[in-house]
Amino acid sequence: MHLPPHFREDDVATLHQAIREARLPTLVTFGPDGLTASHLPLLLSPEPAPFGTLHGHLSRANPQWRTFAEGVQALAIFLGPDAYVSPSWYATKRDTGKVVPTWNYVAIHAYGILRTFDDPARLLELVSRLTSVREGPRAEPWAVADAPPDFIQSQLKGIVGLELAIERLEGKWKMSQNRPAEDCAGVVDGLEREGGLIETAVARLVAERNPAAGRA
Repeated sequence: MHLPPHFREDDVATLHQAIREARLPTLVTFGPDGLTASHLPLLLSPEPAPFGTLHGHLSRANPQWRTFAEGVQALAIFLGPDAYVSPSWYATKRDTGKVVPTWNYVAIHAYGILRTFDDPARLLELVSRLTSVREGPRAEPWAVADAPPDFIQSQLKGIVGLELAIERLEGKWKMSQNRPAEDCAGVVDGLEREGGLIETAVARLVAERNPAAGRA
C-alpha cells in the first residue's frame, strides 16, 4: 500500500481498533493460478505481540484453502469509512481554482503466513466467538448453542479454519492531511451537509486528523 507520511498510521492500538470495527474484510492469497480473494469475517486476537493473529474460516467448497502457496504471505484487507471529496468544498477553489476531486478513506493491510485447521473443538470455539461478537449487542442475541448440537457438528464439517499470524501491519488514514486548514474545514462542512452516516463518520475523522482546521 502506498503510504505517504502524512497519511500513515503506525499505532498498533489504533490499527487493531479499526480492524475490529471493519465490516467484511478481504483475504488475498497466491497460488498456482495466481491471486485468489475471498470475503469473510475475521477475528483479531492481540497475541502474539506486536501485531496479533487473525482467525476465520472458509467453506470446504472454496478452493482457496487448498491452493494457497504455503510459506508465501497472505494479505487481509480491512476498510473503514470512506467518502468522495468534492473540490467545490475547498477554500482553494475560490482562491486559485487549482483543485481536483479525491477520495478519503481508512485502509488496513495485514500480512502473514496463512495456516488452516479442522479440529472440531477449535472450529466450534471459533464460530461461537464470531457469533458472539456480532450477536452480543442485540436485544435478543442468538448463540450457536441455540441450535441442535448434531446440526452444528454437521455444519462444522463443511468449513476449514484459518489462522494468520500478522507479520506486517500497515494503516492508511487518508483524511485531507495534505490540504490547508481552510480546505479541511470545508471538507468537514461538505461531508456533514451530505448527511449520510458514513459521510458523517469521515467528517469526524477529517476533523480529528486535522486539528488546525478548527473542527476537532
